[in-house]
Amino acid sequence: MNKPETTTKNSGSLSEVHQSVDTSKRTGWRRILSFIGPAYLVSVGYMDPGNWATDIAGGSKFGYQLIWILLMSNLIALLLQSLSARLGIVRGLDLAQASRNGYPKWVNIPLFGLAQTAIIACDLAEIIGMAIGLNLLFGLPLIWGISLTIFDTVLLLFLLNKGMRKMEAFIVSMVFIVGVSFLIEMFIVEPSLKEIAKGFEPTMLSGEALYIAIGIIGATVMPHNLYLHSSLVQTRKFERDNKGIKEAIKFNFIDTAIALNLAFFVNAAILILAAAAFYKNGLHEVAEIQDAHKLLQNIFGNVAPALFAIALIAAGQSSTVTGTLAGQIVMEGHLKLRIEPWLRRLITRLLAIIPAFFTILWFGNDALGGLLILSQVVLSLQLGFAVIPLIHFTSDKRTMKGFAIKTWVKILAWGSSIVIVSLNVKLVVEEIKTWGADGGWYVYVIIVPLAILIGLLLLYVFIYPLISKIKREQNVTPHGSALNIDEVEKIHYKRIGITVDFSKNDRNTIRHALIQGGKQANYHLIHVVETAVARYHGDSALDYETQSDTENLEKYRNNLAELGYKATIHIGYGGTVKAIVDITNESNLELLVMGAHGHKGLKDLILGTTVNSVRHKVTIPVLIVR
Repeated sequence: MNKPETTTKNSGSLSEVHQSVDTSKRTGWRRILSFIGPAYLVSVGYMDPGNWATDIAGGSKFGYQLIWILLMSNLIALLLQSLSARLGIVRGLDLAQASRNGYPKWVNIPLFGLAQTAIIACDLAEIIGMAIGLNLLFGLPLIWGISLTIFDTVLLLFLLNKGMRKMEAFIVSMVFIVGVSFLIEMFIVEPSLKEIAKGFEPTMLSGEALYIAIGIIGATVMPHNLYLHSSLVQTRKFERDNKGIKEAIKFNFIDTAIALNLAFFVNAAILILAAAAFYKNGLHEVAEIQDAHKLLQNIFGNVAPALFAIALIAAGQSSTVTGTLAGQIVMEGHLKLRIEPWLRRLITRLLAIIPAFFTILWFGNDALGGLLILSQVVLSLQLGFAVIPLIHFTSDKRTMKGFAIKTWVKILAWGSSIVIVSLNVKLVVEEIKTWGADGGWYVYVIIVPLAILIGLLLLYVFIYPLISKIKREQNVTPHGSALNIDEVEKIHYKRIGITVDFSKNDRNTIRHALIQGGKQANYHLIHVVETAVARYHGDSALDYETQSDTENLEKYRNNLAELGYKATIHIGYGGTVKAIVDITNESNLELLVMGAHGHKGLKDLILGTTVNSVRHKVTIPVLIVR
């Protein structure tokens, strides 16, 4: 039986948690529940602060009229997310890895850039939402609220170390808080059930109603969720035969349907809340989240606005975690580049904080609403670059084998993509016209040419899989393919470096080094003095620590000489990593033996990761001894 291609555990998407949830040992409802989780992480993207802005504007201006737009958006999202899950389950690849495998190398660079920009735009919406929520609940100034969001990095680091199930539990609890908050608010505002039901009836839209409807669709179907879902389904371990794959697809569809219907409930609740609280009271121009909170307080007292702020904070916090995971998937998939999750989270967060920070400083708090809408426009630009490849990949019978999507699903998917892309293009064109009306030269010099280039790239992404007949053999994993190993000859090292710090670890480090070279090798004992004096004065430093460390190195050398080993001592000064690398290069070492202390997590952030940094900067083998 031909099995669809897959990645190994170590090289799979989100390798830290790849196949970390075993479903094979569970039966009945427990087996179904073991697949539940990935879609809940995805669903938070459908109820982030960017959605709140469009839902509030739609409800306050047009009452219940646009509920059917929310329903249509949710059905399209359900279709696309189920395709994303299918890709991850069947091929064992996330959408970014599949794009790298399916398109020329040069295309993946702009695809990564666009996806990363979308993630930053999404993160921007979450920063603004979080800051507004803290301001509404505790009166914290927006500038301080935005600054505090940088500490989300620590939360993510903690959750990643706790494992996938703990992270999913955190996200589900945040979603639960949002859902319960709005459920209680529904009882407070008492909306008309008859008018809600009428809102599900499709109507012709024009003018501002059409514009807001486009905004709702653009804010609902988010590109990074397609990358995220195709990766998260791979955290489940199941039998990779036809029966196991069919079962995984079915259970993940159930997971997706439940999670996205919950997201639809939240979005509909926001729109209904705006319709019942503002539209019915003649307040048709409520588009800002802060205004909505203020008016809720005026009309319904303190409970409704407090719940509103709590839900906003929960939505921003949960979206932050999933945005980080999406960023990791996009970088590893498109570029084969893997960095520490906390570092890429920090970079993404800083890139999102800077525009929010300067918007407040230059234009004041009132400009954040406009920045929130801009973030949704940026998301709209990227959507086609995720949707079109996804449909191509899941339609490919050569790679999907018997799990390629059926013709009727393909028609629905392409129809949905045409609707999404065309409406989002209309939204972008309208925004460019608005900016151009203000007379900004940058619109015609920078934005219009950039939009044309992006449009041409989108056309290429659509056409290439249809016309390309070249069978490219590309690695689908970040590490490449296994090589044939020939007969192994013993390597004789003549110059071996040993880093020492005069701790109890030195004995073990030196012992392992001596085993590698025997009595024929020359051993170079390396120690770095990190005192302030040593940093500034280098080899002219004569402070107590430098003298003491030199004496200790001499003792090691004499001790080795008595045992019949040749040794040379080296003292480095200042930065540990740079000093070790410099000594290694200057002494033409062939092997470097280092002791590892075994600290991790926050200790790495405080104490640094010398071994890892040195390993990346030298070109010789490094033996790490614990």
